[in-house]
Amino acid sequence: MTYDTLITDSHIITDKGIVDKNIIIDEGKVVGFTHDLPACDHKINGNGLISVPGPIDTHVHYGVYSSIDKAAKTESHAAAIGGITTMMRMLRLGDSFSSSLQNQLDASKKNHYIDYTIHASIFSKQQINEMKFCVDKGITSFKIYMNLGGDVGHVYMDMPPYTSELEAATVDVNNQIVEETVKNAASLGCPVLVHAEDYESCACGIKTAKEKNHDGLSAWSESRSPEYEAKAIKTVCQYGRDYDCTIYFVHIGSETALNQIKEERDKGTKIFVETCPHYLTLSYENQQGYLAKVMPPIRTQKDNQAIWNALSQNNIDTIGTDHVANQLKLKLGGEDVWGALAGFPGIGTVIPILLSEGVNKERISLDQFIRFTSLNAAQIFGMYPKKGTLEKNSDADITMIDLKKEHKVSNELFGGFSDYIVYEGMKLKGWPVKTMVRGELVSDNFQVVGKLGHGKLVERPVI
Repeated sequence: MTYDTLITDSHIITDKGIVDKNIIIDEGKVVGFTHDLPACDHKINGNGLISVPGPIDTHVHYGVYSSIDKAAKTESHAAAIGGITTMMRMLRLGDSFSSSLQNQLDASKKNHYIDYTIHASIFSKQQINEMKFCVDKGITSFKIYMNLGGDVGHVYMDMPPYTSELEAATVDVNNQIVEETVKNAASLGCPVLVHAEDYESCACGIKTAKEKNHDGLSAWSESRSPEYEAKAIKTVCQYGRDYDCTIYFVHIGSETALNQIKEERDKGTKIFVETCPHYLTLSYENQQGYLAKVMPPIRTQKDNQAIWNALSQNNIDTIGTDHVANQLKLKLGGEDVWGALAGFPGIGTVIPILLSEGVNKERISLDQFIRFTSLNAAQIFGMYPKKGTLEKNSDADITMIDLKKEHKVSNELFGGFSDYIVYEGMKLKGWPVKTMVRGELVSDNFQVVGKLGHGKLVERPVI
């Protein structure tokens, strides 16, 4: 028998340990591992490289500042170069899912290089009532923004496909919306992703900071205290326990938030935790200007260390990027930190940052790396064993990494929509050099070689 592809001589990292064999791939699936050299149409030399289960970025914003028909192309391009094989979109719609969801799905179909799936954000009672509609479309996780309401309820929704105007909206994700979303998600068997910041506290903190004419990323952090994260965590976890719902906290980046999560876990709340590369590497103490403005804010170097410690102890489950595909003209649209746009691109740099600052500095092991970037996400979000593993019959999503490769970060490297990157000039050791999605090589040595439209929607069953 002749197989499609054989990857030879790489070190394979599986959830059961290191395997030094060749990987057989056929019809987009992993057939198995072997010491032999069976006949194949394509052979990839993996000498000196490490093959890992395709990384999953659990947290990506695209379709907001350019419509999804364009954004899917640019951001999946950046993702492929960065070694990501599945990207999970935070869909934000201002109207009903029944009227707008299908158009978003249709516009995505032929415009991804890598696989993708969707978390549906909930902003209103109408959308709560349509959660079952989303589940029937294969969308089985929901996002709530506890930071949006009252005086700080401004948000940009995703653009309708094939348009170019920003979709500004004002929302009020009050405790009633939060509770009803959690209750309905529990009845559907779906996890709820939570942006945990108490919006009333944030509004007060921002007002006070502005009155004092404070500026800079330190002022931004002070105005959105980690205590406001802890307050929101406490509130939503009570609902989680009341309705037996799984709560997944996105972008956790402070020691205070981690401590509150531990308290809630000890009370029996079902919790998963995500962090982001910027909470591992950036602080307002080492950043100038406003490029690193994000919600929740980057904190102190002490908080950076607390996040690394939580990773090393497996108290964090996944690493997403909170990637925002925006541009400098909007990012720096104001004269101070209050007028700057929150969020920045990062989907291309998550894997090299974790390899350089994590694996190569022995803060995390390769076993932990594959769990944080792939296995855990696949299991939490209903994609396992199709994704997140290199077991027999899984999708042949494989990223090959070179732990010795050194390269400087530059925005031009990734070909995304954004015209800047907060990590510009950072020298990293350890890079993805080949990205394979369902058996097809999509990126090779920083060049996208795959076909646009190869990426497919990963429909996820309720687990």
